Amino acid sequence: MLRTTTALLALSILLSSAGVSAAAESYTLDPTHTYPHFAISHLGFSSMHGRFDRTSGRFTIDRAARTGSVEAIIETASLSTGLQKRDDHLRSPDFFNTAEFPQAIYKSIAVRFNGDTPAMVEGNLTLLGVTRPVTLTIIAFKCGVNPMNKRAMCGIDAIANLKRSDFGMKYALPGVGDDLKLTLEVEAYKD
Repeated sequence: MLRTTTALLALSILLSSAGVSAAAESYTLDPTHTYPHFAISHLGFSSMHGRFDRTSGRFTIDRAARTGSVEAIIETASLSTGLQKRDDHLRSPDFFNTAEFPQAIYKSIAVRFNGDTPAMVEGNLTLLGVTRPVTLTIIAFKCGVNPMNKRAMCGIDAIANLKRSDFGMKYALPGVGDDLKLTLEVEAYKD
């Protein structure tokens, strides 16, 4: 009887731990509702804003195990500030050099949770062929059913602060600021 109880307890623990690892969910970014944008000082007088119109990627989350992963790819040539002449200059080798480096890629190393909710993502950003650590602070995270199409989805707002000079983008410093605020507003559908 004791052996049977011990065996059942062991099986119960094994199944419950298998259930925890099975709780991981994968999501694919919806490119029509994912909006990476940035702000940077312009001559110390104002902030200049821009966005990237093409982004892809995916993330996984396991709330029970408090783990996750993120990969996002931003097509740098899709940059838009609302002024074609400025956009062309920002795509040039002075700034994003989109002909040689058409993508900025972010890959997570770790996801930190506050309770059951992801709060921070530590990872590496590759921009202009240079990879540096960048931390995303999650300021909003919500999962549920999209009321329009009835599909499971998550929405995430996250911010990161980085120095463009860390990636070799030094043109027009200090007139064009070094400190860049990157904001990611993401919607993703469950796979």
